[in-house]
Amino acid sequence: MEFKKLKEKRENNKQGKILEFKVGDLAVYPAHGVGKIKAIESRVVNGEKHDFYILNVLEKSMVIMIPTCNVESVGLRNVISKKEIPKIYEVIKKDRESLIDSQTWNRRYREYMDKIKTGSLYDIAEVFRDLYFLKITKNLSFGERKLFDTATTLLLSELSTAKNTDEETIMTEIESLLNDTL
Repeated sequence: MEFKKLKEKRENNKQGKILEFKVGDLAVYPAHGVGKIKAIESRVVNGEKHDFYILNVLEKSMVIMIPTCNVESVGLRNVISKKEIPKIYEVIKKDRESLIDSQTWNRRYREYMDKIKTGSLYDIAEVFRDLYFLKITKNLSFGERKLFDTATTLLLSELSTAKNTDEETIMTEIESLLNDTL
């Protein structure tokens, strides 16, 4: 999992420089989804002046302040590119791991929550896929249903932003992929 995170950071940051955003840029904040940089503000915290990105999360009425010096450590990243969408769809089509069925719901929950917290759309696609298929065979626990809803929201939000289309179109494409694997 850590390897995926590092790989994604390298892909987003190929020149080795710190990711920088401008007002109006779209960015992804782990576990919250796509947002728009509304402003860049300076604030004094503990007697020191710091610059912050003010991020409006699109799916929720939430505003997050991210120190510009901590962009990498909090996992703020660019929205995936259009050319990465087929790779995400491949993750969704890929066979799920068989040991998921034998795990207890709370162990799966912890594993899935850790994946969602990485902010990687690849990890989120895995969580979505696994819970989608698990939902077909057994009832999901309350926590798993919430995780499934979160993964669905994060996946649809970023894919629709990257593809510049609506979430219903993306869900139709994903359901088509999943129905082909059944």
